[in-house]
Amino acid sequence: MARGTAGRRMPRRRPRAWRFTGSTDGKGVAVVKEFFDSVRGSVFGGTLDAGQVEGCEAILAASARLPITHRAYLLATAYHETAGSMMPVKETVMPHHKNRNPSDAEVIRRLDRAWAKGAMPQVKVPYWRDGWFGRGYVQLTWRNNYLRAGRELGLDLIGNPGLAMVPEHAAAILVRGCSEGWFTGRKLAECRDYVDMRRVVNGTDRAAEIAAHARKFEVALRALSAAKPEPPPNPPPPLVKEPLTPEPQPPSGGFFIALAAIWARLIGSR
Repeated sequence: MARGTAGRRMPRRRPRAWRFTGSTDGKGVAVVKEFFDSVRGSVFGGTLDAGQVEGCEAILAASARLPITHRAYLLATAYHETAGSMMPVKETVMPHHKNRNPSDAEVIRRLDRAWAKGAMPQVKVPYWRDGWFGRGYVQLTWRNNYLRAGRELGLDLIGNPGLAMVPEHAAAILVRGCSEGWFTGRKLAECRDYVDMRRVVNGTDRAAEIAAHARKFEVALRALSAAKPEPPPNPPPPLVKEPLTPEPQPPSGGFFIALAAIWARLIGSR
């Protein structure tokens, strides 16, 4: 168990084996084999681990109502920002680090050392000291940004900023933040192409590289859209019950009363 900034113990995720059996993304959109078959080779170098699948599924679920190009860029952004792991990361974690989830105290120590060495000249205030360092698919930093994201998503990110490391929440922050302009003021819908979309997160840094990833994710998303599930079989027609023909009933009162009625008719006809 790892202890978060607010003193809460955060469970460590156990590795699990993954075998694709088909699932849904939580919004009624099928997450089909074709999508993972496509990205396994084009993006992930031939193999997919459980974390990469879980991360893709979280982003697919959170972005289900967006255009395909927006979804592709969000997946590409997460791929770039997490060095391909598709799992939320903390600030200071680099691709060569074996520990992908250091303690909050270790992250703060790393940032303190970098700031003391002058490696962060643009930073005037050590925003990380109280635990507001970057977390997630895109690095959510500063207390006011945690406060806003928490209010928008209905999460207590002030009491427990570690919630931004949960894939479902990190994906929601990524999708809402990029769609609504939380990070730079620029929105995905205002961008003309994948290269321009980088301005939604971080200017033009590595813009062409991330755009290339987005094109590969777009191919996979179009395969996902093309692989529509089989419609359910038509239900059988409802059974129509034929009305029953009532059987003739003898006059009320029993056999002797009926016999008396017959004799009365016979006598009266004479």
